Amino acid sequence: MFKLDLKRLGIVAGLSLSLVAAGCGSDEGSEGNNNGDGNSSDGGNSSAAVGEELDYTITGIDAGSGVVGAAKKSIDEYGLEGWEVQTSSGAAMTQALGDAIEDEEPIIVTGWTPHWKFAKYDLKYLEDPNKVFGGEEKIKSMARSGLKDEKPNLYKILDQFNWEASDMESVMLAIENGTPEEEAAKNWIKDNQDKVDEWTKGTDKVDGVEAKIAYVAWASEIASANVIKAVLNEQGFNTEIKQLDNGVMWQAVAEGEADGMVAAWLPGTHGDLYDSYKDQLEDLGANLEGAKIGLVVPSYMEVSSIEDLKGE
Repeated sequence: MFKLDLKRLGIVAGLSLSLVAAGCGSDEGSEGNNNGDGNSSDGGNSSAAVGEELDYTITGIDAGSGVVGAAKKSIDEYGLEGWEVQTSSGAAMTQALGDAIEDEEPIIVTGWTPHWKFAKYDLKYLEDPNKVFGGEEKIKSMARSGLKDEKPNLYKILDQFNWEASDMESVMLAIENGTPEEEAAKNWIKDNQDKVDEWTKGTDKVDGVEAKIAYVAWASEIASANVIKAVLNEQGFNTEIKQLDNGVMWQAVAEGEADGMVAAWLPGTHGDLYDSYKDQLEDLGANLEGAKIGLVVPSYMEVSSIEDLKGE
């Protein structure tokens, strides 16, 4: 069993709620484009109106995430007096976003891609001229020290795991459509066996070797964790994936309580955590490139830049 020694880790690992399943469709969120005023309640007509209607609040995810840290930094960098980031969870953020869009109300959330919300809704990133959120992100795989010698086949599969944003998003969207997570992963594997063959190339099948993979409760990482679990199980591993808070996920791999993870967003999102633990784990490189973080709004809002949020 994948039992974290929480006392030794020095932090409580509360299980995060799974993301709420909602229907998907690239056309569903486009209704806001017909609202030429930017918002039915004039929320998009001025920075002051947006701030007042939102109570100067940016809806964030978990407090330890890099995107929330960058959002807080952006308040200082852009002189957004009175604004604050309200932390919650990935599920709570997407629920708030969906509720706001349903009523064509303004909302600003901490966002990232790949994520199913960009296929479901018509959204846009606010421009970030000061580059507070950095540039392109990569999602990397990390392994605990000693894994290569102790479980070489597991190590090699994690090292060779590599896919594209469209792959991840297809699994995410299937889950959002109501397909169970494990089934969505297995369906993707059936349709992409050529890619999976590259991940397992040069490895031998095993007989019940334990594989412990940590991940964070984001839609993207729910998808990747379930895909890697299904692949490892096909190779004969007895795989357990454990959903943890951001900091605990990193600490679990660094302390050897987990064998690895495929959920390290760098250099921005998990930058501080990487700096804290990089000497205790092995960086296996990017498994997905072209990721991004920033502040996201519905396209019907007239604001286009973080600078627009500065009241006059």
